[in-house]
Amino acid sequence: MAEGLGGAAPPLPTDQTGISFHDQLWLSTYPLDRNLVFDYFVLSPFYDRSCSNEQLRMRSVHPLDMTQLSKMTGVEYVLLEAQEPNLFVLRKQKRESPDKVSHLSAYYILDGHIYQAPLLYSVVCSRVARAVHHISAAFSQVSAKLEKIGYDDENEHESDTSGRVDLKEVLRIDQILGNVLRKLPPAPPPPPMPTPPSGVPEQPQDSQPEQSTEQGPPTKKAKVEKR
Repeated sequence: MAEGLGGAAPPLPTDQTGISFHDQLWLSTYPLDRNLVFDYFVLSPFYDRSCSNEQLRMRSVHPLDMTQLSKMTGVEYVLLEAQEPNLFVLRKQKRESPDKVSHLSAYYILDGHIYQAPLLYSVVCSRVARAVHHISAAFSQVSAKLEKIGYDDENEHESDTSGRVDLKEVLRIDQILGNVLRKLPPAPPPPPMPTPPSGVPEQPQDSQPEQSTEQGPPTKKAKVEKR
């Protein structure tokens, strides 16, 4: 009733990516092409009736006529791409002069379903959040597998875990000992060997007294005759 009295329509929300529009009755009655695609878009909740295209429709002028839209100012819709009858892309923009426009949002019609295209910022945030989720899940799986290294397979299903080795604690102790060893000064060299007193010939440790290899004549044993 407010529209019939000339009242302004309420502003549309900026983010409508969570909804879509589809009218099977209209699609069964009219063909979806570049001449009628805007009439189909008007039926959706994405359409802003305060746009310049609506003024052209009231004057029985094609709402996507760029020669007329370029002479007007305010919010308008333009057709960016048309792949009949499957895909159409519309852009909502604000015109300040014939050569100056600012982009507001974009909409695409895919097989008769109308959607609002998400902003680049939303797409990047969604991809980053998804990547962080998968990275966190991967680290959790790797951490869970590393904690099982060093455990005895026989005690894997036992409730008593007192005999298990904590790999993290072992690595931490090794790191502490390594840091302590690196901070210690180097070991001193061994003391020199003592020198023997003067006048005493130095005898090598490996020298042994020579043994005579000569053998004397064989000794004869006295025979004792028994009578």
